[in-house]
Amino acid sequence: MVLWYVAYGSNMHAARLAWYIGGGCPPGGRRTYPGCRDRRPPSRSVPVSLPGGIYFAGESRAWTGGMAFYDPHLPGQAAARAYLVTREQFADIAAQEMYRPAGAADLVPDLIPATDAAIEAAVASGRATLGPGRYETLVCPGSHGGVPLLTFTAPEGASAVRCRPPAPSYLGMIARGLREAHGWPAERITSYLAARPGVADAWPPDAVAALVTEALAAG
Repeated sequence: MVLWYVAYGSNMHAARLAWYIGGGCPPGGRRTYPGCRDRRPPSRSVPVSLPGGIYFAGESRAWTGGMAFYDPHLPGQAAARAYLVTREQFADIAAQEMYRPAGAADLVPDLIPATDAAIEAAVASGRATLGPGRYETLVCPGSHGGVPLLTFTAPEGASAVRCRPPAPSYLGMIARGLREAHGWPAERITSYLAARPGVADAWPPDAVAALVTEALAAG
């Protein structure tokens, strides 16, 4: 079975996602990824918009600063990129985001295999929770071409947490992903990112604009 893995953070940039699939440590990275059992690249990708929005909170082990999370109850639309992957690849990408062993079958002890059961539950009901931590909540916001869209996020929405600004390098990677996936100009990327909870109260718009310009030039 194939499905669309929907990325709304740094994995919108295909080269970044490649480390989750192929394994290894990105240049300048703080973390080595085990990779997926199936290391073939996604068969295709498409730009998508999800109902809701993105916010930044918590502490990223890979980037420092806040992490991007999807909240379907925020106003507006969340810009994202959907990759067509196998169910096994999605499970392994999710496990790495959750800091669990890729390929593990015990994400939820009473479900065997746990990841398959969680995916089925999310597709059927729109949401499934594997645990209380970061990226341990699966969300199915719909389908594309008859294939389910599936992503993961935190169990709480933006209103229930203390938002935190992301690291400049992380925000820059997201900017490059938005350009790559959606083809947006720098001005639109700046407006989108500057309005995100966690960025809006910490980054002046001109600082976001400068970071976006630099990130796109480097990318």
